[in-house]
Amino acid sequence: MVNTPLSAPLNNAFDYTRSVGPTIGAFLAGLRRKQIVGGRGSDGRIYVPPPEYDSVTREPITDFVDVGSSGTVQSWSWVTDPYDGQPLDRPFAYALIILDGADTALLHAVDAGTSSAMSTGMRVHARWAEERVGDIHDVLYFLPGAGAADTPPEKSDVAAVTMITTPVRLDYMHSASAQESYYLRGLAEGRLIGGRTDSEGKVYIPPRGANPTDGRPTAEQVELPDRGIMTTYCVVNVPFLGQKIKPPYIAAYVLLDGADIPFLHLILECDPAEVRMGMRVEAKWKPREEWGYTLENIEYFRPTGEPDADYDTYKHHL
Repeated sequence: MVNTPLSAPLNNAFDYTRSVGPTIGAFLAGLRRKQIVGGRGSDGRIYVPPPEYDSVTREPITDFVDVGSSGTVQSWSWVTDPYDGQPLDRPFAYALIILDGADTALLHAVDAGTSSAMSTGMRVHARWAEERVGDIHDVLYFLPGAGAADTPPEKSDVAAVTMITTPVRLDYMHSASAQESYYLRGLAEGRLIGGRTDSEGKVYIPPRGANPTDGRPTAEQVELPDRGIMTTYCVVNVPFLGQKIKPPYIAAYVLLDGADIPFLHLILECDPAEVRMGMRVEAKWKPREEWGYTLENIEYFRPTGEPDADYDTYKHHL
């Protein structure tokens, strides 16, 4: 049996949409009209970007001040090999820049060409995007030198910015545990393999590295059938972004025969009005050529038509 742990690159990504409120909204609307906006605190300092609340009085910031699009580098760090999604696809610097008229530094990219062209105290100016939408990318990056004199905003009647969508992504290499690896290899073969400490231990699927009740390793593998009972469930009626199945449908915890813990999966081929706890279900597998190292090899579970399980037989597994 192969014991080498599996590994694979994973990409967790989603678009985070939020309302921005009046303070951040003022800053973003300024960017849309080619103007960088700061906020004046009770201490008289100009903060860029403007904070939503004053750090001293804890009152909302309401005094907005236009500052220059040129400034002075306070500190910097050179990026030799940019990652996908960073401001530039060539070496650049991340720098803290104190803009003319501001008292705090703005973090942004500087396209200096080489690290030898960067220095603390150097003057830089903003390179604006041709099409501006009201987010920080309206300033593409900063360039060395004073640049042309700051020009007035192009438009003063731009629409207010009330919402912003920020892509969030985390790429990493995941190395599976020994237990997770044999579980995933089993799925690739059309088998459901759980784990337990010994013949007296509880069977967990997916298997865990150790029994959570006594900490002993779950060294023994247990092959389970692809049939079981449905314990708790939810009827999904509300559509949402990225949904692959048209509502209504059932998301339920399935307790396989011989297992001591249920796992979440879909229940289809069943009228949601007829779903119930204790209903016997079986796996509907995808075609063999579509299998991989994933529980998605099981397309869904469906009712078997057998009599429901008695509540006392699964009440300790809810």
